[in-house]
Amino acid sequence: MMDLFKSVGRKALFLFDAETAHGMSIAALKTGMMPSCAPRIDQRLSVSVAGLTFANPLGMAAGYDKNADVPDALLKLGFGFTEVGTLTPKPQSGNPKPRIFRLVDDEGVINRLGFNNEGHAAALHRLQARDKFGIVGVNIGANKESEDRIADYVTGIQTFYSVASYFTANISSPNTPGLRDLQGRESLAVLLKAVLDARDQEAAKAGVRKPVFLKVAPDLTDEGLDDIAAEALGHDLDGLIVSNTTLAREGVSDQRLASEAGGLSGKPLFHKSTAVLARMRKRVGPDMPIIGVGGVSSAETALEKIKAGADLVQLYSCMVYEGPGLAARILKDMSATLDEAGMTSVSELRDTRLNHWLAEKV
Repeated sequence: MMDLFKSVGRKALFLFDAETAHGMSIAALKTGMMPSCAPRIDQRLSVSVAGLTFANPLGMAAGYDKNADVPDALLKLGFGFTEVGTLTPKPQSGNPKPRIFRLVDDEGVINRLGFNNEGHAAALHRLQARDKFGIVGVNIGANKESEDRIADYVTGIQTFYSVASYFTANISSPNTPGLRDLQGRESLAVLLKAVLDARDQEAAKAGVRKPVFLKVAPDLTDEGLDDIAAEALGHDLDGLIVSNTTLAREGVSDQRLASEAGGLSGKPLFHKSTAVLARMRKRVGPDMPIIGVGGVSSAETALEKIKAGADLVQLYSCMVYEGPGLAARILKDMSATLDEAGMTSVSELRDTRLNHWLAEKV
């Protein structure tokens, strides 16, 4: 499937602008045109994190399935979990088009979408109708024009509690003005208290405690990392997702597209996001779960995230270039790596190159 996509499918999709092509891929998954290509189950890839057992550590990151259209179809591609959203209480159209740009030579993507989505009600209806297999996280955010952004996150917890396997509070998108200010220590403390109180209230009613993760930016200073780590450890937070897209443009050769505003993802983000991941692991210690995101394009890069301190990993942008068979290929190659190393669990690799990544410059 990979070779066919690269020789035929990618060329066809790249005839269209990036956002149209994305819509076409969602439509193909909804209609079942993409065949299931999940690899055989390898128990060595199973990971238990935050009270959940993942069939494998590879997930689809938020941003691809913004409106919860195709979570089950994504799981059938081999992903151990998928994350829908970012979802805001009210529908919003996002920023003006064009707002997604492919950096083909660099295998990167710049986007300034701005939390475009159909809102809570539409996504909730779809999630209530699904078959409830597999792990599906719900990524929640705030409307651009909201008068109380923290209340929007609380509403997300309350709305989706019955259908989410876990939640991600996304405070790190660079495309909603002022959103990253919530990463500041004082604001973050207020947000975490409100969100986790809402989670605990819903858990008491439902009899089930759903994990909450916090998604952070790769552009934080050392002081910013210190503050987030302190607040994460000081609250009953279940884990961190490191990281969102970057405003930096290191590693980008296409200087024309590099001037486009928005967050950069894909292969150019790998080094920075992995180094920041290691720094966060050092700060929070060995027990707090971390999901590593940014530039995952192969088993090698996925495993490098784990070696740098991640328990789980996610991808999205690199599938634009590698096609729908990417997850299955990564998992097959992960199993082969464990075979060669004689390991009984992928978790044995965690932190084995932490010191290497701590020494890397961001």
